[in-house]
Amino acid sequence: MDELMTESKLNVVPQKLSNETLASLPADVVRPDYDRTTLTPGIVHIGLGNFHRAHQSWYLHRLMQMGLAQDWAIIGAGVRPYDDVQREKMAAQDYLTTLIELDPESGTSAEVVGSMIDYIDIVEGNGPLIERMAAADIRIVALTVTEGGYYIDPATKGFDATHPDIIHDAENPDTPVTAFGAMIAALKLRRERGVGPFTGQCCDNLQGNGAILRQTVVSLAKLSDPELADWIDTNCSFPNSMVDCIVPVTGPNEIAMAREFGIDDAVPVTHESFRQWVSEDDFCAGRPDWDKVGVTFTDAVHDYEAMKIRILNGGHQVLANTGELLGMETIAGCMAHPLIAKFFAKVEHEDIAPHVKAVPGMEPNAYIDLIVKRFSNPAILDTTRRVAFDGSSRHTGFILPILRDGLASDGSIEGLSLVEALWARMCAGTREDGSAIEANDPFWDDLFATAQQAKSEPLAWLQMSQTYGDLVEQKRFTDAFSKWLTLIWDQGVEAALTEYCSQSGG
Repeated sequence: MDELMTESKLNVVPQKLSNETLASLPADVVRPDYDRTTLTPGIVHIGLGNFHRAHQSWYLHRLMQMGLAQDWAIIGAGVRPYDDVQREKMAAQDYLTTLIELDPESGTSAEVVGSMIDYIDIVEGNGPLIERMAAADIRIVALTVTEGGYYIDPATKGFDATHPDIIHDAENPDTPVTAFGAMIAALKLRRERGVGPFTGQCCDNLQGNGAILRQTVVSLAKLSDPELADWIDTNCSFPNSMVDCIVPVTGPNEIAMAREFGIDDAVPVTHESFRQWVSEDDFCAGRPDWDKVGVTFTDAVHDYEAMKIRILNGGHQVLANTGELLGMETIAGCMAHPLIAKFFAKVEHEDIAPHVKAVPGMEPNAYIDLIVKRFSNPAILDTTRRVAFDGSSRHTGFILPILRDGLASDGSIEGLSLVEALWARMCAGTREDGSAIEANDPFWDDLFATAQQAKSEPLAWLQMSQTYGDLVEQKRFTDAFSKWLTLIWDQGVEAALTEYCSQSGG
């Protein structure tokens, strides 16, 4: 943490964050200039985690600071019992959030964001959420529910109608357990009441995230009400978007940082000094003027998201499994490790960048340089464990599509094959020093069992059809994967990284 900041704030007595205390916060804390009591809602956001509060919520807050978007305030929502803990913490501080920007060049700064004004009670059947989304003032329903939360079949990329949650919602459409079932129930009421559609806005890291949200909502609706499904498909909009900001998990250190700014915030958010949001301009019921605060509206979202998802999100997977195995606790720690950093750069430039198109103002190699700088920020305590979480979704979404492109173009796949071998080794559940890696995937038990088998039979890992599909038939890939996994088990991770980095460019 910045020593000057720490010294200057030793005598600051933290105040409980609330509407009442905003005016008396220390002068260097930016806070809402607008009257929060006059805000009216326009957005329901489901999955109110750190990323949303550092990203979409912040962009809206900046508009409100300009005197705009006063009728677009956010109402938070969740669909699981554990979301109630977050709701109670937010309610106790009038739904305000302290954002702490961690900039290695200009230092650390704090800003209180006030664009959220309520959080819907979480009850079985999601009745309050359905009613709130059915109200005419709600024009956008946004979501951040993680990449693996859209009920996608990992092999076909189609809708997974066999999941127990989906079966429940199809049979009980008025008392759903999923966010998507709740959206459908609300849209049914809106159609019956003549309120009209809303925009479904996905803010998760998925290529074609709007199209995926449409697929999930429409496909689920078809299971119980095909006519309603057609109405949703015809009238609602689901813009594709790309979102970007590195936002670590909040823990005791982050709470302590807020207190050093004189703020007693139970759920502060730390974030890097970079944000990006690119979206299609397809909002059936209107939108805030986000373009006035830096959001890019374009029909070419795919090119932006491909660059970000492949180089940044894919790059995260290059680092995270390697870092876990070598005992690196943070992504910045991985980048400070000379061998891991060299491995990262080689994979990015040789295996990933050739399959990324330039976007206005940014070439792939320049974007890699930007990502290296962002990942190396020592103030961002982004853990390898967080980044490695749910590899079964992240590898299928971020790594394997690039690998397929490399195979199709006869390009280099050595680095990505090693990345997959490192994931297989990590899922065996121990680090190089013998310490245990705790379960870190929704399918950990299956992955662990397969990883143990792959120790002596590498192809067992690639025979997970739900992940690799027909890639197991690609000899160039299977040979490379088997070679790397065997080397890792025989000689260790660093030996494999050293061997890979010594090879000439692919």
